[in-house]
Amino acid sequence: MSEQHAPRSLIVTFYGAYGRAAPGPVAVAELVRLLAPVGVDAPSVRSSVSRLKRRGLLVPARTESGAAGYALSPDARQLLDDGDRRVYPAAGGRPEQGWVLAVFSVPEAERNKRHVLRSRLAGLGFGTAAPGVWIAPAHLHEETRHTLERLGLTAYVDLFRGEHLGFAATAEAVARWWDLAAIAKQHEAFLDRHGPVLRAWRSRPDTPPEEAYRDYLLALDSWRHLPYVDPGLPAGLLPANWPGARSAEVFQGLHERLRDAGAAFVADGSARG
Repeated sequence: MSEQHAPRSLIVTFYGAYGRAAPGPVAVAELVRLLAPVGVDAPSVRSSVSRLKRRGLLVPARTESGAAGYALSPDARQLLDDGDRRVYPAAGGRPEQGWVLAVFSVPEAERNKRHVLRSRLAGLGFGTAAPGVWIAPAHLHEETRHTLERLGLTAYVDLFRGEHLGFAATAEAVARWWDLAAIAKQHEAFLDRHGPVLRAWRSRPDTPPEEAYRDYLLALDSWRHLPYVDPGLPAGLLPANWPGARSAEVFQGLHERLRDAGAAFVADGSARG
C-alpha cells in the first residue's frame, strides 16, 4: 500500500523546507505548481491553505507583483525553527543529558485544558511517568516552553530538569514510559518506503530538479513526524538493533542528495514569474 500524504501536511512541509526562505509571500498559483508533483490538485491546495490560515499558521499577503499569496505567521516560524533541531539530525546533535519533567494540575472546571495539555505533551514526544507527570529527554525543554507559552498553559505546568535515580533501571523505566515497539514500527515503515528511494538515487548520475523535489518533499513529509514520536531517547536505553539510527541515516542521505536540486525546481517558478 502506498503512503498517504495529507495536503495540509505537505504544504507545511514545503514551507519548512523551502517557503520560509522565500524573500516574500508565496503566491497561491506558485503553491499550486509546487504541490502538483506530489499529487495535490489545485482545489486541495486552496482548501488546505484556507484551513492553515484559520489555524493561524499562514497569513494572507500580496507578493511583490501584487498576486495573492501566503506567508508564515510568527507562531508558524517558531514551530518550524523549534522543529529544525529534531528534523535535521546533523544540525547540531543533542548534547544535553538527563530529563525534563512536566508536572501539571488542572482544575476540574477547566478539564478541557487538561486534554489539550496531554495531547500537546504527547505530540512533543513526552512519555507518561505517572498521572500528571510527563517525561522527555532534556533537550526538549526549550521547545516545550515555547509550546506551553504559545498555548497559554504555563499557569498549569511546572517544568523540572534532572536525572533518573531509580529504583528500576532506567532502560526498564523508559520501556514503561514509551511504547518502544510502536515507535520502532514507524521507523521500519519509513525505512521500507524511503530506503529504496535513496538506493535508487545513489545509483543515478543525474539529479533532475523536479524529481529531486518530489522525492525530497515526500521523504521530509514522512520523516518530520518521526522525531516527535521518537523524541531522541539515549541509544544506550533502547533495545538492540534499534531502527532509529538507520532511518535517520536514510533521511540524511536523501537530504544531502536531493534538497539543493529540489531548491532549483522551486526557484525556477520564481524566475519565470
